[in-house]
Amino acid sequence: MQFDVTFFLTALGLAFILEGLPYFIWAERMPTVLALLAEQPSGRLRRYGFFALLAGLALIAFGRSLV
Repeated sequence: MQFDVTFFLTALGLAFILEGLPYFIWAERMPTVLALLAEQPSGRLRRYGFFALLAGLALIAFGRSLV
């Protein structure tokens, strides 16, 4: 398997877009959302992260199955 720099940079750019979108769209609400997240116990945040990882892996697997 070869490392494809173009694909990597495209994926990284998409990640930045998806991470920045809520701050751009809901800039006024983000401090409240971040404060709510800061109040959550670490176990709950870990579960959120785990399910986000699973969702990302599922999307990647689904996208690769289409090709």
